Amino acid sequence: MLKKQRYEAFISHFSENMPIAETELQYENPFQLLVAVVLSAQCTDKRVNIVTRTLFEHFPTPAHLAATHFDELFPYIRSISYPNNKTKHLIGLGKMLMEEFGGEVPSTVDELTKLPGVGRKTANVITSVVWNQPNMAVDTHVFRVSRRLGLVPLTAKTPYDVEKQLVKHIPKQYIHVAHHWLILHGRYTCLARRPKCEECTITHFCKYFEKANKIAAKEGVQK
Repeated sequence: MLKKQRYEAFISHFSENMPIAETELQYENPFQLLVAVVLSAQCTDKRVNIVTRTLFEHFPTPAHLAATHFDELFPYIRSISYPNNKTKHLIGLGKMLMEEFGGEVPSTVDELTKLPGVGRKTANVITSVVWNQPNMAVDTHVFRVSRRLGLVPLTAKTPYDVEKQLVKHIPKQYIHVAHHWLILHGRYTCLARRPKCEECTITHFCKYFEKANKIAAKEGVQK
């Protein structure tokens, strides 16, 4: 199957079977989403949602983060991975939002990546989720699934390599939702260690499944 055909099959399947796909992080405004995404680095969305319920009650705005200090904020996020660094990032993030952006979350990747704790992936998440911009955030799920499906070549070694390939081949109107298609498929079906190929509904265009079948067939003949 040609790459173009794989992309067409990918978009056709998910646009029909998962037309609405959203982040599983719970938030009510861009600021809350930004905080949640910063906290989600190497941490589960489930854990982040537990933490932010209380966090947002006590720190509902950038001004509240800007006015706090480490010892006050740390207890609220101590159960999150890397709490020391993230506590510092959130305080710095709050201060910069207040001092340079008038307390508002900026809407461009370049501006967002100036904020403490905000890398390209986080900036892409915010711009695509809040403003439906055609930006592709590549986390471990997107990286793994896009390579397994054959949407990007195995020579794509970095998240940025994968991002460029996906943005190049996915029509702009689908990029913001395709990010969630890949994440959710990776989170619940195409698992890292033991992908649930027997339950998967897209094996007909999956390069990983195709290769596994060929290996299995070859081994069967040899036996």
